[in-house]
Amino acid sequence: MIVVMGATGATGNALLHSLVTSGAPVRALTRTPHGPVLGTTGAHRPPVEVQYADATDPHSLRTAFKGADQLFLAMANSPAQVELETRVIDIAAHAGIGHIVKISAPAAEPDSPVAISRGHHAIEDHLRASGLTHTVLRPYAFMQNLLRLAPTVARGVILGTTGDAPCNQIDCRDIGDVAAAALTRPDIAGGTYTLTGPEAVSHPELAARLTVLTGRPIRYADLTPDELRAHLVHTAHMPTWLADHVTEIQQLAVTRPESPTTAVIDILGRPPRTLDAFLHEHRAHFRP
Repeated sequence: MIVVMGATGATGNALLHSLVTSGAPVRALTRTPHGPVLGTTGAHRPPVEVQYADATDPHSLRTAFKGADQLFLAMANSPAQVELETRVIDIAAHAGIGHIVKISAPAAEPDSPVAISRGHHAIEDHLRASGLTHTVLRPYAFMQNLLRLAPTVARGVILGTTGDAPCNQIDCRDIGDVAAAALTRPDIAGGTYTLTGPEAVSHPELAARLTVLTGRPIRYADLTPDELRAHLVHTAHMPTWLADHVTEIQQLAVTRPESPTTAVIDILGRPPRTLDAFLHEHRAHFRP
């Protein structure tokens, strides 16, 4: 039995689809009691268990992990992430789960300039100390997050603080497929993999591609880190910690130039989805 935490998120749901398609036994967890989880029902599919669980509720985790062999651990970034994920790991170990696949982050180092990445490093350390078999996936920026740019794209602009630095992007569906491989193939389990799409694309190039896609001029406005942070807090109404995170990861692309890895094709035997294909698939989202 494979337990999927974050089954309603973009990556967790993509994993759920991949596991269900392969016929693997799955238990999808949700924080919304009796709430629907995409991909858990449908013709010609084996039934999927859906169960309530919340990382802030240890009893719900113990119930959800009962009888399970493996766990997919993906949680939204937050200031409480280290506390919550280490608790999940401890409860999973006590429940007899033998293998955890964790979604981490690039630059998960103790001295990383990205606070969230420092947190992921602490969680990875805790996972190693647990003695459990574990697989760590470190994906770069999700292509699905580009959909959040739609309001500014509608005004003909993309804001950032990366200059001309190339930025890695990856489709969450590729992350889900790699996670499924880690949960079903012993040759993949136990490794640490940095996941990207097939190319790193700068923000000016992204603006150029959106210009072609939408048929309207889209420009990239390069801000200072302080200007971007202020925009995210005061205009986009982001919490301060999240605005800091977005700014930090964009600056990381400047200080550590990004380039694609071959992990997806090495594991799946096929190339990762391209940015152009993703944008074309969601072109209606960027058109007013």
